[in-house]
Amino acid sequence: QMRLVQSGGGLVQAGGSLTLSCTASGTVFENNAMGWYRQAPGKQRDLVAYITSFGDTNYAASVKGRFTVSRDNAKNTVYLQMNSLKPEDTAVYYCAAAPPYSDYDDQNEYDYWGQGTQVTVSS
Repeated sequence: QMRLVQSGGGLVQAGGSLTLSCTASGTVFENNAMGWYRQAPGKQRDLVAYITSFGDTNYAASVKGRFTVSRDNAKNTVYLQMNSLKPEDTAVYYCAAAPPYSDYDDQNEYDYWGQGTQVTVSS
């Protein structure tokens, strides 16, 4: 079992920055890939980015160049640094953990989820 606890988020003006954190407990963190998803009101939950246990990363086209996912295995924590935020980035953001060699683009591969945190970007 793994428990994921998120922190960060909030309200920011367009062009601003925020950092989300997600800390894991309960199992071996470094073996898992970690993903960030987001869900805007009335829309499906979409992948934002993921980072594998090897440190490989992948980003949605809409955030590439603006967001950075990273992990600190010593702290059992994954981060999402969000820069140049836009109103369309407004959503509830979730972190999630998937076992190695999964299809990290498929949210059904993620076994554990954080509680979600609201990010609101004002224009």
